Amino acid sequence: MTLIELAARNVLRNKVRTLLTVAGVAVAVLTFLLLRTVIYSWTAGVDAAATDRLVTRHKVTFVLELPLRYFEDVRMVPGVRVATFANWFGGKDPQHPNDFFQTLAVEPDTFFDVYSEMKLPATELAAFKQNRQGAVVGDVIAAKLGWKVGDRITLESPIFPTPPDQPWTFMVEGIYEATSKAVDRSTVVFHWKYINDAMPEVRKDEIGWVVSRVDDPSRAAEVASAIDRAFETRDTQTMTQDERAFASSFMASFSAVLSALDIVSVGILLIMLLVLGNTIAMGVRERTNEYGVLRALGFSPSHIAGFIVGESLVVGALGGALGLLISYPIVNRGIGNWLEENMGAMFPYFQVTPLLATIAFALALALGLVAAAVPAWGASRLNVTDALRRVA
Repeated sequence: MTLIELAARNVLRNKVRTLLTVAGVAVAVLTFLLLRTVIYSWTAGVDAAATDRLVTRHKVTFVLELPLRYFEDVRMVPGVRVATFANWFGGKDPQHPNDFFQTLAVEPDTFFDVYSEMKLPATELAAFKQNRQGAVVGDVIAAKLGWKVGDRITLESPIFPTPPDQPWTFMVEGIYEATSKAVDRSTVVFHWKYINDAMPEVRKDEIGWVVSRVDDPSRAAEVASAIDRAFETRDTQTMTQDERAFASSFMASFSAVLSALDIVSVGILLIMLLVLGNTIAMGVRERTNEYGVLRALGFSPSHIAGFIVGESLVVGALGGALGLLISYPIVNRGIGNWLEENMGAMFPYFQVTPLLATIAFALALALGLVAAAVPAWGASRLNVTDALRRVA
């Protein structure tokens, strides 16, 4: 039997304690992965944002609207390759009032040119453009609510009251898939004109924001400044940012939450360290006599330290592996699916990544090593006579 095999077998000397410690490490790994996945998913949209896409909104606040004519003005700015616009609709399906998803009234001819990461068959896109009441929905929300091409859906909006003659009714003409983590897969888009035509005169021809793509991503800041200069002498002024800066400014309001999650994830690691350290220290105390016998038989202090470190690494590895094993069904299939379906705008991609899983497992091993350091050092310095006399 090798020294490594002996260290591994010693782990099961107290099966109940070992199982509880492994379970504690596994829960800590699961919690750590969940918290880090929240942070990763929350910032994934920012990291994956297109560098050549600009967002033009009201200078005061995103809530205030812009005149429709601003869309044409933005298109005329040198450097703008294509532009579109959208309005936040705030709609909900009355049959599923507790399900949240983005609903946008858009300019159908150019929206999917600007958001080229939203892919759907050409025939479906053409049908959407031709049908004034057509809609395109994300594959995630379509799967959740059972929508398919050809279905009619009804939406209600607190921002745009339902017309007195009939509710907001749309026909699903297409289902898109996303090729970028910056795109929410639970969005419903439909014709802005359909909504605008039903508005009273005081609310007609108003849009939420303009999105454009530039010819050269390296000139994005220059083009953004040119767009804002075009409106600086008008009553309604604008603020134009590249998509990453726009998303980052939105994320800034949640910076305190992200910082808190960072602190809590570090706290989880400290708890894991204490749990492991306590278990290893108790085991060392109980086997002091055995270590004395081993020393008397000729084992060196480094052998004793190796036994203890090996046991701690085995417990850390078992706990880390179990934590990873349970994290995939809980985080990816459970919490992740729910968040992607209901909060896709904030968590477009909520999955434990291979890199994060590797980091979590490596941390479990590293903490196992650190937890064993003090007990191993103390055991290696034991006097043989004192160790044989000591009673656990």
